[in-house]
Amino acid sequence: MAVAAVTVIVVNWNSGNLLNECLSRLNRQTLLPARILVMDNGSTDGSALCAQTAPGVTLRMLGRNLGFAAANNQALDECDTDLVALLNPDAFPEPDWLLRLVAAAAAHPDIAAFGSRQMMHGFASTLDGIGDVYHISGRVWRKGHGLMQFAAAHIADKIFSPCAGAALYRREALAEVGGFDEDYFCYIEDIDLGFRLQLAGYSCLYVPDAVVHHIGSASSGGKHSDFSVYHGHRNLVWTFVKNMPGLLFWLLLPLHVLLNLGTLVLFTGNGQGRVIWRAKWDAIRGLPRMWKKRTQIQTRRIATPLEIWRLLDKRLLFKKKI
Repeated sequence: MAVAAVTVIVVNWNSGNLLNECLSRLNRQTLLPARILVMDNGSTDGSALCAQTAPGVTLRMLGRNLGFAAANNQALDECDTDLVALLNPDAFPEPDWLLRLVAAAAAHPDIAAFGSRQMMHGFASTLDGIGDVYHISGRVWRKGHGLMQFAAAHIADKIFSPCAGAALYRREALAEVGGFDEDYFCYIEDIDLGFRLQLAGYSCLYVPDAVVHHIGSASSGGKHSDFSVYHGHRNLVWTFVKNMPGLLFWLLLPLHVLLNLGTLVLFTGNGQGRVIWRAKWDAIRGLPRMWKKRTQIQTRRIATPLEIWRLLDKRLLFKKKI
């Protein structure tokens, strides 16, 4: 069976039997990776044990939960292949998933990141997402999430960024932009990475034939858990501050502030006031550190503000998101 010059990185934290299924699917790929690297973030449920005996798998026991961003960065430091695929333990790839991504990378040597068609596990026709969307307000979402498949889901197209739960990257491009921001710990770190790739002059492509079936937030308690709300809404602020270029930052800042105020009202009304206020307060406390990062990012920026403007979603906030 053919082997690709690509490393697949799986970051694990208390994923139970999901990791075993994920690794099993990887070892049934029509194009096998040169290496599967499992980074275990201090799991206490024994889920990493299957990686010790799985064929082609290297297991790294990190001893504690470093977060998705730091664990991936450690794995990237160990990689020597030109291509690196990231896959969550709760994302189960179809047999030709890796083949399709590698073929897209070969056909588009100028593109740095490639996203998958993510289907909701257990729902044959329901999308989990076909690429990340970044709104002019700083709001983010996965395009098509929760919708029945539509025509555009089967068409390759440029995207703002791929969901890192099932994506392929050129390792050199990741190294150039500094990899994942470890201050994020987890959530929106892939959108921040995609934003920095765009600023550095790279593009991202959605590959519709590369299909995974994704459970989503399987180990973090769900997308509306206090854990996900805290990290997601703290990191949302940092992503805007670090990356929105030039004049766009000042023009869109009032809209970003309005988005955050609306978020405070919404989550407080839903009974999560304590966690959302803590998220925004910690986001503010981290602004001096993020502004230093912004200075470095914008100094190296290649893309113009106009080019970034063209990538942003500009619909009214209250309209249905697709």
